[in-house]
Amino acid sequence: MTDTTSSGPPPGDPTDPGRPPADLAPAERGDPPAAGAWPPDEALEAVELDEHGLLRRDLEGVLLVADEPVAASVLAEVVGARLSQVEELLVALAGEYARDSRGFVLRAVAGGWRLYTHPGAAAAVETFLRAGQQSRLTRAALETLAVIAYRQPVTRFQVAAVRGVNVDGVFRTLLARGLIREVGHDQGPGQATLYGTTPAFLEQLGLNHLDQLPPIKDYLPEGVDLVELQEQP
Repeated sequence: MTDTTSSGPPPGDPTDPGRPPADLAPAERGDPPAAGAWPPDEALEAVELDEHGLLRRDLEGVLLVADEPVAASVLAEVVGARLSQVEELLVALAGEYARDSRGFVLRAVAGGWRLYTHPGAAAAVETFLRAGQQSRLTRAALETLAVIAYRQPVTRFQVAAVRGVNVDGVFRTLLARGLIREVGHDQGPGQATLYGTTPAFLEQLGLNHLDQLPPIKDYLPEGVDLVELQEQP
């Protein structure tokens, strides 16, 4: 009897026409992303950009982590470009985001520029934040909250310096849950916003005053000494 089974390449053979191309992204191939961040840093750094592209990338990066409007002159100094270049690009970016109806907008406000969520996405953002309020705080949030409680009033930059990581996302979570609040502005350059804990924070701990706080060293990052923390400027 003649064998009628396929004589094509075995499964997994790179010559198999049914095998997804190796250079396609996991999502395009239908595969789940591998463990770790995707796309990897190497792939992002391999992209070649001209001077305009580099300026755009750096501006967007700074604006993404800014917790307050940043003056164009400050942005120009940070990215090492002429003020006129930065101002022109900021206007172009704001127009581009608005035309494309992105989930975020770039606005000129209070003498500076800052990214905000799109007004049309308000319902989705509110739903996400409310859902987050039902979950337990992460280790990162507890560490950040401990630093704020111990050092208040404190700026985001000071908390980030203690933890050694970006804390913008954690701050948004703590603000949304009503555990921290704005309590003033630093007197130094830029007058950064100062944060402190709220009555809701004390209520959740069953305390009446901050001086009743229990030892918080267990919530601080490894290697951070409470005495050194207290002495930091």
